[in-house]
Amino acid sequence: MQLTAKLIQILPLQTGTGKNGVWKKQDIIVETEGQYPKKVCISIWGDKINESQLQVGAQLNISFDVESREYNRRWYTDVKAWKIEAGGAPKSGSSGNGGEEYVDNGHPESFGEENKEDLPF
Repeated sequence: MQLTAKLIQILPLQTGTGKNGVWKKQDIIVETEGQYPKKVCISIWGDKINESQLQVGAQLNISFDVESREYNRRWYTDVKAWKIEAGGAPKSGSSGNGGEEYVDNGHPESFGEENKEDLPF
């Protein structure tokens, strides 16, 4: 999946040692555009962390995977970036992601024009 958003916060770098050696993880908070902006926490692992790209206020094109796992009968979801580019990078139909692209228009498309005024928020 792909998302274009503005970087609004960089969380502290996390590091540790596991059974496969040393690891590092950088969490960032981005905000989407549109009528109803959404904040998303995205994790960047290992050598994919490029500190020169991670500037608060920068527009980023983020390719990511969403993964959920169960722990103690509770579910946790991670958004893991596998590629981050500056927001000005041109988009093309042959981006290698099968044409799959996330577009946040701020409202579910199942609502018709007549229902927009009836929303409780």
